[in-house]
Parts: sequence; structure tokens; C-alpha cells
Amino acid sequence: MLQIHFLREHKNAIIERLNVRNHDFTKEVEHALAIDERRRLTQQEMDEVNHTSNTLSKQIGDLFKQGKKDEANAIREQTVAIKEKKHLLEARFSELDAQLRDALSHIPNVPNTLVPAGKSDAENQFVEDHGEMPELGENAKPHWELAEDYKLIDFETGSKITGAGFPVYTGQGARLQRSLVNFFLDEASDAGYGEVIPPFVVNEASGYGTGQLPDKEGQMYHCQDDDLYLIPTAEVPVTNIYRDEILKDADLPVKLCAHSPCFRREAGSYGKDVRGLNRLHQFEKVEIVQIQHPDRSYDTLMEMVEHVKGLLEKLELPYRVVRLCGGDLGFTSALTYDLEVWSAAQQRWLEVSSVSNFETYQANRLKCRYRDENNKAQLAHTLNGSALALPRIMAALLENNQEEGGIRIPRALQPYTRFDKITG
Repeated sequence: MLQIHFLREHKNAIIERLNVRNHDFTKEVEHALAIDERRRLTQQEMDEVNHTSNTLSKQIGDLFKQGKKDEANAIREQTVAIKEKKHLLEARFSELDAQLRDALSHIPNVPNTLVPAGKSDAENQFVEDHGEMPELGENAKPHWELAEDYKLIDFETGSKITGAGFPVYTGQGARLQRSLVNFFLDEASDAGYGEVIPPFVVNEASGYGTGQLPDKEGQMYHCQDDDLYLIPTAEVPVTNIYRDEILKDADLPVKLCAHSPCFRREAGSYGKDVRGLNRLHQFEKVEIVQIQHPDRSYDTLMEMVEHVKGLLEKLELPYRVVRLCGGDLGFTSALTYDLEVWSAAQQRWLEVSSVSNFETYQANRLKCRYRDENNKAQLAHTLNGSALALPRIMAALLENNQEEGGIRIPRALQPYTRFDKITG
């Protein structure tokens, strides 16, 4: 959430930069500033009433000391109306404060100057690519057919148990899934990330803290009786570990990783792009999260991108890096890099990781702070990235490595799978 003083001081520049998101946020910004003005005027009235109340209280005390009881009681009667006015002002301020919080929650993060203008992912900015795209024979199959042939994933049984988008992994497919998780966690640990196992359901405050609520409320599974949400990513519970916390400067950066299931309703998704593992309602992911000093967060962002690139290279997958344009940028992000792998059988790029810097946007909601060299509490910067999401990684591994007699396993994974080829 944007800080209101920042919005007041840089209104025009913020509106201009928000336009990169392919939407005019002038109305939302003006609405928030109007509420803020009423709130500040109410605060001034409260300060004046408190000053008057304190002055009268002192006068009453002095008069009692002087034995002027009648005069003191006469002034005390005036304080009754003042107290009533004070209660009314406090109630008004509280209501305006809630209105301002709600108004600010509907204004997205300000895109970094590196974010290009654009309406959709078609206008994302190419940064780099790596690796050669495999040449498959005429009989090459997409992963959903390979999964059936080698009995790796049972989509039909998953649909029977729950519904579409909830697959059952079996045999070597289940082993490959588990191997990927362990490989990603070990690589994160080697890079200095501390592993945590967080809750997989969160309360409303946690969803609000990282920006899933109210922006993505319709995409989250909601347990109504308990008012809890199934997590769409481990980013939510892991980042919320530091909600309402003040860190020492020496504690930064905080580096955490977590493996979790992820649950997403994916309302409105349909067509060929959602076949097989391309888009699921439940999937697994290893997430990396950092809480960093503002002066170092953009260097950290690129370090996190390099970490994900290293994973893809060890998996021998051709990939490309793109910088998201304003129209494709997440609500809470200031700058995001997507990493996509080439799906040889589908002949298209599949997004497998998003690495983002949220600057102070999440930290302001979370009240996640650190003490600077002057011992003053300042908002930290938060970052996160997929390292990695499993479904499309598995899809690319199956498709790109299919060969006569089976599916080859990359060398880096073989110590985890304990087999070098899927043979069914």
C-alpha cells in the first residue's frame, strides 16, 4: 500500500507512472487524497479540543486549590460538552482512517521506471535467453499424452476425486515431483535461504498484508465457516512471519524459502492453454522470499533472478527472461521478471517463475520495518520469486527429453530420482 504522505507529495508523478499500467488511476488517487484531507482536518479539530480540555482541566485544578469550588464546578460543566465533541471527533477520525485505508488498498504499486508501457503479456520486454531449443521428431507428444503413456499423472482420477485441475501423480511421476521439490530446496539452502514450513491456510490479515486481499479475493479458495483462505503461494504465510515486526539493520537481508501446495481458483481460464499441467487449481512450488534494506533491494532482485536462471540451467531447460510491462504487472509489484521455459512439443513458452520487488508496498501493509543507523523505524523492502513452480517445469522436462524408449532425466536430478530415464 502506498504511503499517504508519499501520495500527497508526489501526486502528479505517481498518477503519470501508474498510467503505465494501462489504466488511469486519477480518480482513485484523488479519492484517497480527499479522504486524507478530511481526516487531517478532523485531527486538527481533535488537537484543538484536547488543548481546550487540558487548559480547562488545569484551570479547574487551580480553582479548587484556591478554594473557589463554585467557579471550578461551573467550568467543569463546560467540559461535558467538550467530552461529547471529543468522542464524536474520535469516531469520525476512526471512520475516515478506515475509509482511507480502503481507498489506498485499491491503488496499485507504482511501477519502477524500468517497467515498459503495455497492455498485455504480448508487450513484455525481452531481456535474454539461454539454451538451444530441442528438435523433436514427428511423433513427439505433449506432456499430457506422455503422462498417460508412462502412467505418470492421472488426470481423470483427480477429476473424479475433486475436479478438473487436481491431478494425481503416480509412480515415476510422483517420484519426479518429489525429486524436483528436494532439488529446489537444496539449491535454495545452498544459496543461503533458511527453510520454513508455514501454514497452508491464512487469515484475512495475512492475505491483506501481502496484497492478495482485496485484489485477488475471487481467485482464492475461502473457508467461510472459519474465514480462512487456502494459500495461492507460500509468499503469503512466509512474508507474514514478519508482519508487525521491527528488525535490526544487521538482520537484513532475511532470506527464507518454503515448499507448499498452492491453491488457485483460476476463474475464467479455459482452452488449449490450460491442458494438462499448464494451469492447475492445486500445484506445488518452492518459493524464495527476502526482506531487504531499500538501498540494496534491486541488487537483490537481480541476484534472485540469477538463482532461478541457475536452476533452469542445471535442469538443462532452454529459457528466456522477460520484464513485465505495465499491463501485465502484478498489483503489488514495482518490477517483475518472468522466466519462461520452451515447451518443445507445444511449441510455446511456459512461465515457470516470477521474481518481484514490491519495495515498501507490502511492508506498509504488513508494518514490516527495520531500525536505521539513527534507531528510527523504517519500512523494509520485500521480494519474492518462484524457485520453482513445478507443473510447467515437469511439462517441459517430459516434452523436451522424450526419446526412443523413454524420457531422459537431467543429470542434476538423477541423485534425487535414482533413475536416469522414465520407462513406464
